[in-house]
Amino acid sequence: MEDGTTAGVAGAGSDAGGGIALDTVARFVDIAVDALAQAREEIDALNVYPVPDGDTGTNMYLTVVAARDAVREAQAEPGAARDAVLAALARGALLGARGNSGVILSEMLGASVRRIAAATPQEVNAEVIADALRQASAASYAAVGEPVEGTMLTVLRAAAEAAAVQAAKPGARSSDVLTEAAAAAREALGHTPEQLEVLAQAGVVDAGGRGLSVILDAAETVLTGRRPIPVTAPLGSHAIPVPHVAAAGAGADLCEDGPAYEVMYLLDTPDDVAPGLRARLGELGDSVVVVGGDGLWNVHVHTDDVGAAIEAGLGLGRPHRIRVTHFAEQIARQEAQQEAPALPALAGRQVVAVAAGPGLAALFEEAGAVVVHGGPGRRPSTGELLEAITGCGAREVVVLPNDEPTVRAALAAASTAEADHGGRGLRVAVIPTHAQVQGLAALAVHEPGRGFDQDVTEMTATARHVRHGAVTIAARQAMTMAGPCEPGDALGVIAGDFAVVGDELGGVALVVLDRLLAAGGELVTLVGGVDCGDLAERATAWVEEFHPHVDVVVYDGGQERYPLLMSVE
Repeated sequence: MEDGTTAGVAGAGSDAGGGIALDTVARFVDIAVDALAQAREEIDALNVYPVPDGDTGTNMYLTVVAARDAVREAQAEPGAARDAVLAALARGALLGARGNSGVILSEMLGASVRRIAAATPQEVNAEVIADALRQASAASYAAVGEPVEGTMLTVLRAAAEAAAVQAAKPGARSSDVLTEAAAAAREALGHTPEQLEVLAQAGVVDAGGRGLSVILDAAETVLTGRRPIPVTAPLGSHAIPVPHVAAAGAGADLCEDGPAYEVMYLLDTPDDVAPGLRARLGELGDSVVVVGGDGLWNVHVHTDDVGAAIEAGLGLGRPHRIRVTHFAEQIARQEAQQEAPALPALAGRQVVAVAAGPGLAALFEEAGAVVVHGGPGRRPSTGELLEAITGCGAREVVVLPNDEPTVRAALAAASTAEADHGGRGLRVAVIPTHAQVQGLAALAVHEPGRGFDQDVTEMTATARHVRHGAVTIAARQAMTMAGPCEPGDALGVIAGDFAVVGDELGGVALVVLDRLLAAGGELVTLVGGVDCGDLAERATAWVEEFHPHVDVVVYDGGQERYPLLMSVE
């Protein structure tokens, strides 16, 4: 397979330069998330160093999920610039990093994408990738208070060295560089038990190194189309064992000797204080990692003195998103989960839709969706959405929030669901529908038989092309985009903003419809609410008179607050 050609890699496919294509980077994080989801439980089981808390795979998975979500959000912005998307990836990984391994991984990813972003058109892509790995290795070693060999640091350094050798060869291609890097990582991983006694005692390779190997395999897949090797394949002279009981047992003794708590927080502080903070935390504990830049840092330490670790940050800036984990409790939960009965396998695809009224709920249910009741005044919680996602039994779930504030709760529920059930293969996509009519339009083109990504893409594109509006009554005095309003005024909403102020709902509804149809359209959808009256009939008659070639469909939605919802496709 040609480098990047069959795999659809623009920019990275021809190694003449021009920069690594943004699509390549986006597909890398997608494939890395999927690969870590499949390997997460295995990596968790390998986790005996630095603390046997059984969460290395989960932490690395959640870190890359955060990076992927940040990339998707940045790409959704109109005219998104390449550098902005790459910066979003780095920041997303930094903000979403979990645990010792996740924080180190966020630094590796950040350093890599910063090097890719800085590449000039004259540079050869193979050399850029090799240098990105080199800088990622150097940055991760620098970020750790006391680097230890036989860990993910060692694995990345071996990959970077192999990449540099390959990139220096005449005519080197980026696919060859990543192939050699991934192979070197697998070889180095096989030797980690020779470098760390605790790994040899437990009969495992390093968990963080295994996670990094999975990620490098994903990078190789992007450029070559070859899938990563099976997780049970031999690495060098070692096979990867997955001894849940042995790993947990071996780690129990370690936990008694090491610090009792993991402390993590984000810190807003000038960049020049990082070395001093790293040194201070080193006095309080071990596994110190301080990564970041541009005034925002992710801080990690294992310590017995939680208060002092937090105070070290307070003395330098503003700590926030503080997380404290007691290792003994975490290990007990891990063992309990291992003893729990196996959950049923996930299968198929399902749509979860938020409905603002009984009529809308019936429409979504008739189309096969699982309905969560919500809408203005009673928006669903993250927990309710999470229950619907995980309770439907589907392996692939598409969420239609159908309300702008609910999009945030849906994204949080989706990330939590994938974190908790990623090992079972669960994939969740949130389509940012801001209106009920957008959700109806997206569901109308839902095709369970096609690929998940293609289905989500089609549904998303359809929702975005829907022009939507509504009418409501002002509850208080306010200033709107259309001017001031008083309680009782009729308000017309277009694309989520109050754009019309009038005396009577019917007249305002026609103004909204006229603006929605100004750019043309083939179908008008009207959804009547609790106090609809004859609004739908008047709107239908107006469309038939002034736009006779446009079809009109009318539904009884039963929603409150908005007597009439409207859309044009």
